Amino acid sequence: MKLLKTGAVALNQTPLDWIGNKNNIIKSIEKAKETDIQLLCLPELCISGYGCEDAFYSPDTARISLEILLDIVDYTQNIAVCIGLPIWVNNKIYNAACLVANRQILGFVCKQNLPNYGLFYEDRWFQRWKPEHIDEISINDFKYPVGDIIFDFKGVKVGMEICEDAWVNNRPAPRLFDRGVDIILNPSASPFAFHKYKIREQLVADASRAFGCGYIYANLLGNESGRLIFDGDALIASGGDIIASSDRFSYADYTLTTAIIDIDTNRIEQSKTKSTPLIGKKTVVSNLEFDFSETPQIEPFKQEAFEIGGYIKEEEFARAVCLALFDYLRKSRSYGFTISLSGGADSCACTALCGLMLKLGDESIGIENLKERLSHIPEIKDAKTEEELAKKLILTVYQGTENSSKNTLESAEELAKSIGATFYNVNINGLVENYTAMIESQIGRDLTWQTDDITLQNIQARVRAPGVWMLANLNNHLLIATSNRSEVAVGYCTMDGDTAGSISPIAGIDKSWLRTWLIWLEKTGCEVKQKHIKIEGLKYVNALQPTAELRPAENKQTDEKDLMPYAFLNRLEILAVREKKSPMECFKYVEHICKEEYDRNDMYNWTVRFFKLWSRNQWKRERYAPGFHLDQHNLDSRSWTRFPILNGGYTYELEKLKEYFEGNQQRKRRGIGF
Repeated sequence: MKLLKTGAVALNQTPLDWIGNKNNIIKSIEKAKETDIQLLCLPELCISGYGCEDAFYSPDTARISLEILLDIVDYTQNIAVCIGLPIWVNNKIYNAACLVANRQILGFVCKQNLPNYGLFYEDRWFQRWKPEHIDEISINDFKYPVGDIIFDFKGVKVGMEICEDAWVNNRPAPRLFDRGVDIILNPSASPFAFHKYKIREQLVADASRAFGCGYIYANLLGNESGRLIFDGDALIASGGDIIASSDRFSYADYTLTTAIIDIDTNRIEQSKTKSTPLIGKKTVVSNLEFDFSETPQIEPFKQEAFEIGGYIKEEEFARAVCLALFDYLRKSRSYGFTISLSGGADSCACTALCGLMLKLGDESIGIENLKERLSHIPEIKDAKTEEELAKKLILTVYQGTENSSKNTLESAEELAKSIGATFYNVNINGLVENYTAMIESQIGRDLTWQTDDITLQNIQARVRAPGVWMLANLNNHLLIATSNRSEVAVGYCTMDGDTAGSISPIAGIDKSWLRTWLIWLEKTGCEVKQKHIKIEGLKYVNALQPTAELRPAENKQTDEKDLMPYAFLNRLEILAVREKKSPMECFKYVEHICKEEYDRNDMYNWTVRFFKLWSRNQWKRERYAPGFHLDQHNLDSRSWTRFPILNGGYTYELEKLKEYFEGNQQRKRRGIGF
């Protein structure tokens, strides 16, 4: 029986952080050696970082990556390690993975399939390696094979697929199978999206079954470069089963997942499947022998508690955004978060996430390790509890006017109190009046709600920005912007007012679902160690109807009255933006699907309103603070949904929709079916 002890590492890296990335890699290798791992897979581009963007064009990025690789080689005695990095071959840049064994570089495998959709832009920087092509790369006067190669460790053959290679139809795995490969390594940088971990598990398990091999999948962890979140989903499969999986959303520098693979059992399965052997292709031979004496322990695959609790999306949203906020805070070397806490759903969600970040961090690595990872913040040195940390790290300020209510003040104050955050209550009514009087004196008339509604609303939002920025600057904090994806779609915000901020953590989630999440966090909460972490201070905001509170109280202003029902807005946004449907197609869809929920006249007016607001507010979407990618659809104009700032405003399409709507209205009045 030939057994092999394998490992997959999830690394929390930062683009171009050469020393930090190298230290994380070396620490993970040393840990693997302590546990007698023989073959270890690290993530894609883990030396340089995955999100280097146009820095990949700099020759220094590849040059320093090779220097770091040579430093790491010295730590690979008696172990084989797959390490991702960019390389230059014949003045072309490739996304590559190097296999190092027993302090020797064996060769480089290059990525054959590059993602170039959604948030991916790899075709901008990298070349696609041609299958079955081999070349050489020279490092310090030594030449190493590069390209589509496999590695032979005294009879145990190892091949690679790099991330996207495994997600396409023309993947390398069938050719590796034809060459009798025993182990396939997959160094990946696969960003988080809701429920995506299930797809990964299926992909990895199916590959191990179809190709009769052990399959080792390593991924990145945390907020690597600002917008992308990596959940650290590392997997090992054999014979069609996941035999080991990492804990996701860890706050550690790395996680190590291990499993013993039975090579002989997989070979028996390979022998049952007919294929055409590929003879004479490049194989790199190593003198490092793989053979492990321990008997593999076959245990049923176990999911984390929160993955089987029935609230996967709620748990994933909480854990992904909290980890992203923590890494953003840590890597930007900021001292905390400042939030203009209005008491409404959006600012309360952002505040709750900051508080939850500390609770989940404590669950993951403990208070002392959490403080050690934030050691650049001197104010938290003596903090002993989550509440003491929150007091220093989370600053909230309620900025009320004469239009603000006692309900929103109570909502803001009680939430801040429930998580231990610092809370300030500032009245800005005088500032609003001063600005209003200043402009009135210049234009020679009074500003009134009858003639100047939007202007009088916007000045209240804008006056709030300087004060909260001042508090953020005083404390070296990140200012949190609080716009959600539904507001982003239609520009329901005040630029340089409520959009002010360094990071926008909920810009990737729609308002309709966010409100249900807040109720879940109040009443159910994250499942941690057989108990639930709740934030009961959310009960005040959950009892309120969303409102900007910018008009006088007698107007009874609400967001949905200003716009449309948030659930309907979200449906339209998905149809129009993600599925690229025209106004006519969108309306026909909703008038059929939603006819029991809403009046047809309302649905028509809302559809027209959505497209008009969408088309005229692209300039706002260009200026939003960076947000996090959370699913397979996003409105981020810099990395996902591109749309012209100046455009036709759907004039032609909306005229056709009007003809259709009015024609059907006339037919309905005449009693003609349609």
